[in-house]
This record gives sequence, structure tokens and C-alpha cells, in this order.
Amino acid sequence: MSGFKTFLSSIFIFFLVECCLVGCDITDGNAEHLKREHSLTKPYQGVGNQWDFWGSTLVTSSYVRLTPDERSKQGSIWNTVPCYLKDWEMHVQFKVHGSGKKNLHGDGIAIWYTKDRLHPGPVFSNNAHFHGLAVFIDTYSNDDSTDRSFPYISAMVNNGTVSYDHGKDGRSSELGGCSADIRNRDFDTYLAIRYSRGRLTVMVDVDDKNEWKECIDIGGVRLPTGYFFGASAATGDLSDNHDVISMKLYQLMVDHSPEEENLDWTKIEPSVSLFKSPKDNIDDPTGNFRGTPLTGWKVFLLLLCALLGIVVCAVVGAVVFQKRQERNKRFY
Repeated sequence: MSGFKTFLSSIFIFFLVECCLVGCDITDGNAEHLKREHSLTKPYQGVGNQWDFWGSTLVTSSYVRLTPDERSKQGSIWNTVPCYLKDWEMHVQFKVHGSGKKNLHGDGIAIWYTKDRLHPGPVFSNNAHFHGLAVFIDTYSNDDSTDRSFPYISAMVNNGTVSYDHGKDGRSSELGGCSADIRNRDFDTYLAIRYSRGRLTVMVDVDDKNEWKECIDIGGVRLPTGYFFGASAATGDLSDNHDVISMKLYQLMVDHSPEEENLDWTKIEPSVSLFKSPKDNIDDPTGNFRGTPLTGWKVFLLLLCALLGIVVCAVVGAVVFQKRQERNKRFY
């Protein structure tokens, strides 16, 4: 039985290791990996050097206000240093607040990783035909036919050929999304965007629980290096204060194959390999992309169930074997 106990101990240690690995999917903000040249933090000393701002943006010692709670305002802030990291994670602390009552506020914030910067346009004050990645925190529903709950967070990858459809809240081009109650909260609200090994993951921490909740997780995403990070916001007939408190970029230490290392990542065209077209989301009122592969948690749970099944079978087999041995001894 000593060998069997060793086997059980090995299984237990394996579970502990797996739990630690899964729990570390989103970095805890280790300062060793913080890339200061791509980060925006108080008291915002990099503004004017590593960061440029435009429009109604107001930089204070406590926050960067992209728009005030006034109608028809547009503002943005952009990193001036192109990012050449292959694997990265951006943490954004933000705050959306204003005097408008429920459903009488707008429009929201967008976080960008794009080829061009400071290119004003109609999509949360940025260009509609952008190259790269955008994550939208949309606080107002422009589509009367939708039954989504707003504010709504969604992601889009574009190579400049698709225009974000504001009238449909970007439904036809989104990769996935989730509802998140982020407006007029009395505590800090956070967004994490992770890109690693062709997988895009968006997490939120908006319930004052100090833990990440998955919003979007999709593979097959190809993003080049050499693009710029930025944030923008806009108001229309309705308004809100759209504040960015910090944007912190972390480098993810990931090994790549020799072929990937020799690839010129600056020449990659932004794209997504999908099992289904993003337009399938039009018929899905939840807005969740139905063709996404299994997430890390789901794969882990399947492996956990399979291993537990093996352990149970091994225990039952060991008990039955021991009973037979005891019964056989009685005949001698």
C-alpha cells in the first residue's frame, strides 16, 4: 500500500501546481515586468514626453479626464513609444461617473493598441478604420432592438477594412463581450487586457472583490509589434466624466519557437481565425461569441475530473484487491 500512498501524494502535488498555474493566468502586477515607458501612472510625469493628449483631455495630479460631464466632448491620450513586446498585459484603472440618471449618460471609453495614434474619428473619438485592437467600454445602447445590459465591454480586431458600427454598438464586428456595472461606483474599477501566444483575454475587476472575472477569451488572434497604446472617450447628447487613473503595461515572459522568434512581427497583419464569423453575434442577445475554444479554466476542470475518476478507480481497485488478499489468507 506504500506505493499507492505515494501515487496519491503525487496526484495531490500535481493538483496544487495546476491550481497555482491557473491562478497566475493574470499577472499580479510584479514590478519586475512593468514597462514604464508604456505605463501611465500618478503624478503623470511622462505626459508631454512619453504620452500625448488631445481634445478635451485634462491631466491632473489624481486622474486623466478624457471628457468632462458635458455634451459633445472628445478626448484621448496616447503613448508616444511603439511597443515591441510579443506578449503583454495591460492593466487599466478607470472611473466613469456623472450626474446623468440610468440610461441617460454616455458614451464610454475605448482602450487601443493600434498602428496610428492621435487620429480623431467617430469611434469614441478615434478613427473607425483602425489597424489593431480596440476594447470598448460602452455605457450607452444605441440599438433599440438589443436586450443587452449596458455598460457593455467588447473587443474588436481590425486591419483597416471594417468600420465600427456605432448604430449597432459594434455588434457585427465584435469578438465577444460582457456586461459590467462600472458607472458611479464608490470603489476602484479595473480592466486587464492580456495578449499572449495568439490568445486575447479580457478580465474585469469591478465588484470591489480584488479578483479578476473573465469577460473575453479567444484564440487565433494575430497582432503585430510596433503599435501604440492609447485611451479615448466621447460624449454626445448625453455625457459623463471619463477618467483614466492608470495604465500599466507588463511584459509576459513567454518562450517562442525558433520560427516565431525569426518572424518579423512588425509585418504581421491584424487578424483573427474564428470558428464562426463575428456576425453570428447578431443573433446572440447575450453578445457572447459562441465559437470560442475552451478556456484555460475549462480545460483544467476537464483534466481535474478525469484525474479524479482515475483516483477513484484506483482506490476502489486497491480496496477490492486488499479484501481478496485477506479472504485468501483465511484458507491457509
